[in-house]
Amino acid sequence: MALQVGIVGLPNVGKSTLFKALTRKSVDINNYPFCTIEPNVGIVEVKDERLQKLATLSGSKKIIPAVVEFVDIAGLVKGASEGEGLGNKFLHNIREVDAIVHVVRVFQNDDIIHVHNRVSPTDDIAIIHTELILADMETVAKRKVKTIKEARSGNKEAVAELALLEKVDAVLAADKLANTLLDNLDEKERKVLQGLQLLTVKPVLFVYNVSDITETLTPELEAYPHVKLDIKIEEELIEMTDEEAAEMGMQSHIPTLVTEAYKLLGLMTYFTTGPEEARAWTVKVGSTGPQAGAAIHGDFEEKFIRAEVIGWEALLEAGSWSSARDKGTLRLEGKSYIVQDGDVIVFKI
Repeated sequence: MALQVGIVGLPNVGKSTLFKALTRKSVDINNYPFCTIEPNVGIVEVKDERLQKLATLSGSKKIIPAVVEFVDIAGLVKGASEGEGLGNKFLHNIREVDAIVHVVRVFQNDDIIHVHNRVSPTDDIAIIHTELILADMETVAKRKVKTIKEARSGNKEAVAELALLEKVDAVLAADKLANTLLDNLDEKERKVLQGLQLLTVKPVLFVYNVSDITETLTPELEAYPHVKLDIKIEEELIEMTDEEAAEMGMQSHIPTLVTEAYKLLGLMTYFTTGPEEARAWTVKVGSTGPQAGAAIHGDFEEKFIRAEVIGWEALLEAGSWSSARDKGTLRLEGKSYIVQDGDVIVFKI
């Protein structure tokens, strides 16, 4: 699945350095605002020990992991919603991604410029939130002009959409993100809301760029879903072998970020394994057997008959596919089966 996570934040908070550490790509990380204009895109592996164990069991020649696509988006500034700092272009780039990793500077270092000449994580978060909210308020206002006309003509769908737009408008006006509405909406309303492509509907994970990974955060920062990273250390680790890092007692926390980003997108993994390859397939949580099969090929969804399914641990315990079948731990599932994270599947068409 080609789902993207956008890396956002104010200028000079460590976004591009994080992207470099994530993807091992060389990008411009000069110490000045707006060094990233066009977004850099990189594919990052989701490390999963289950896949390696299945590959060992099957004697697989090739291992293909799940991946997350990260996009390094240039720094936002106050006034971005009105075009400041090339804001319109950057907001468009954010609109194109499926989820947001918001990098926030927590470390103190007088040698690295802060765009507002002081380090205040809560204020920085508020600035980004405000710009996204203002941009969404403009989107909603434009949509309401069209929807009001349709609602006046008696269009029932337009009437329902207008009611939703009013709810969204009220939330944004209260300086809250539109995603705070999601739990109170029915499936139809959620679909309409997603169709608006609002910036503040996207799920957000905060990355706190600290100078010490054991650093205690304020309760306000702790309240957000987050990962702590010493991004400078992560950059240094790029140049080291695993042995060198171990000797220095250094450990990367990038895998934690990648895993959390994977969860943020509402994704899970099922596996296929055999002598040729062991592979992790990415699907949305709640996918049925046919929907999961579509990740491999459209025919697996359209011509789905049934699937042989076993949990990865049960397969390892059985020792082989045939042994699992003999023991009765291998199941036959139909079209309504909801695939579980860690399932190993053979599709029958």
